[in-house]
Amino acid sequence: MSVLGKGSMTKFTFATADEGFDNHIEKSVRGYSNLWNDVVGLSKYFVEDNTNVIDLGCSSGKMLKAMIKQNNEHVPHATYVGIEIEQDFADGHAEDLLSSEWNNLVYRMEDIRQYDIHNASLVTSLFTLQFMPPKDRATTIKKIHDGLNDGGAFIFSEKGFSCNPKIQDMMTFMYYDYKRQHFTDKEILDKEVQLRHMMKPNTKTEMFDMCYDAGFKDLHVFWQNFNFYGVIALK
Repeated sequence: MSVLGKGSMTKFTFATADEGFDNHIEKSVRGYSNLWNDVVGLSKYFVEDNTNVIDLGCSSGKMLKAMIKQNNEHVPHATYVGIEIEQDFADGHAEDLLSSEWNNLVYRMEDIRQYDIHNASLVTSLFTLQFMPPKDRATTIKKIHDGLNDGGAFIFSEKGFSCNPKIQDMMTFMYYDYKRQHFTDKEILDKEVQLRHMMKPNTKTEMFDMCYDAGFKDLHVFWQNFNFYGVIALK
């Protein structure tokens, strides 16, 4: 994900963070590794042979490879598809992904809004929809639902915000206290300013409403930390 702050000469990109994407996001989102491991663990309940497993905004592809390693012995004929639009990720990870030991891993440099989702047993999206223009989120969630097979799942995580100002302030201050363990105040502020023009999160209620409107039957929050949360949506 690449962000250029308005009026700024400094380009921020998760893909080229000095310590690497996975380390950077772990420092930015407390418990990210637990979320990541939970999604990999949950995948075994949904992945089926002769279906597609699609990760929207796959970044380094590390999670997809972990899913394959976990599931291939028992479900060897699923196809894992990583979708990424950030060129820096493609430059840094595509060759590594495609040269991996598994021949059922596909990497696509494509906008998820245009990608044809079909015959999917599982679709995942970790902190991706929040960077999409708000007007496109409902239609994208609907496309995900329609591309899933019956009984399939959409597992996603997002940053939300509370409609209660007091709770929102508490969550924000606690989140900043966590980030100060890894970043300077200037680094936190600079990133906040840059992301403000790119990331427009919904409330959790708004995200749930879009999922139900798309046709998902059941939703369950399986992970939460501050304003970040992870959801299983069942078709």
